[in-house]
Amino acid sequence: MNTTAIALLLGSFAFLTIIKIPITFALGISSVITAYYLNIPAAMIAQSLVRGINSFSLLSIPFFILAGEIISQGGISIQLIKFADVLVGRVRGGLAMVNVLDSTFFGGISGSTVADISSLGSIMIPMMEQKGYDKDYSVAITVATAAQAVLIPPSHNMIIYSLAAGGVSVGRLFLGGFIPGLTLAAALLIYTYVVAVKRDYPAEEPVPFKEAIIIIKDALLGVFTAVIILGGVISGIFTATESAAIAVVYAFIITFFVYKVPIKVFGKILTDSLNTLAVVLALIACSNAFGWMLAYLRVPAYATEVLLSISSNKYVILLIINLLLLLLGMIMDMAPLIMITTPILLPVVTAVGIDPVHFGIIMVLNLAIGLMTPPVGSALFVACAIGKISVEELTKALIPFYIVMIAVLLLITYIPSLTMFLPDLLMGS
Repeated sequence: MNTTAIALLLGSFAFLTIIKIPITFALGISSVITAYYLNIPAAMIAQSLVRGINSFSLLSIPFFILAGEIISQGGISIQLIKFADVLVGRVRGGLAMVNVLDSTFFGGISGSTVADISSLGSIMIPMMEQKGYDKDYSVAITVATAAQAVLIPPSHNMIIYSLAAGGVSVGRLFLGGFIPGLTLAAALLIYTYVVAVKRDYPAEEPVPFKEAIIIIKDALLGVFTAVIILGGVISGIFTATESAAIAVVYAFIITFFVYKVPIKVFGKILTDSLNTLAVVLALIACSNAFGWMLAYLRVPAYATEVLLSISSNKYVILLIINLLLLLLGMIMDMAPLIMITTPILLPVVTAVGIDPVHFGIIMVLNLAIGLMTPPVGSALFVACAIGKISVEELTKALIPFYIVMIAVLLLITYIPSLTMFLPDLLMGS
């Protein structure tokens, strides 16, 4: 066991992160420093960088990103808000419930928490304030509901997990996230109703029947994007990459020919997609080099030994891993954490009989909570900018939502059937 090299790898990464070097560069630099110490040829690190992004499965990520950008900038957010209003607007606290449901629908199309907050939050937060909802509560519920975006398929973070886990079925991961995503939505709906009764928040006026039919028809055209992706993958008609490409074409047609969005917007959509893609691919490449160094130093094997020495009970192991991921999620973004921790933790959970699909959903929900926690949560800061509220105020307002989300996390962790029922039913065990 080369403890010096392990300390150098992890210590240099931690130091670079603390001094606010971007995560991508911190991963790459710490890998190069450790390789130099071990006299590993630089060519091997370069090869691991290239190998990290030289994967056909990765082609689905740019397509999912582009489809999400088309949808988030193409006016579908308005349609989804109207659709959710038809379903739950007349209930007490209906506008808060609309916020939950529109995020559920939007998450099933875009797969991006930040896109959800940016597109829906800019509309829902002012609307809720006008109706008498407290500002901090309006922003908090927007952040909390956006966590569904990484659970309900499609989610490019699940594709990243699939790659980090050595090729776990994307279709099974997508199906595995469906019931947990809806469970989170149901828990948030119940909580919003309780708060509405307690604070006497209003109900909305019922939508006339004829108008409701038109709204439902227009919204379902956009929601059908998720049906194309999920249906194509689980039926075996399309691969994840093919379904993502078809979803881009469909979203383009609906956005620019049905919703009549000006075509000039497409230039900005492409620019934003390329910016996001550049960050994601660079991160995956450097994470792969870092992961290669971890494997070379046998860190996953040592981690397995340490955790199993604490307890061989899978429920205790899962509790420890949940606490670890929640803490890490507070200080690092989702994608690098998936790439770094999956090779370390997956051997541990498989050793105690946890299915990789089940563990993937546990990890994604843990890190989704991390997106809305200080000091690094990207969703938290986007919401603060849109809602014009301080991080301190928002964090305080989010405390009840943290409790709800952690309760759902524990349910998903200790009731595997919530995750595994659909994958086993539709794709075999």
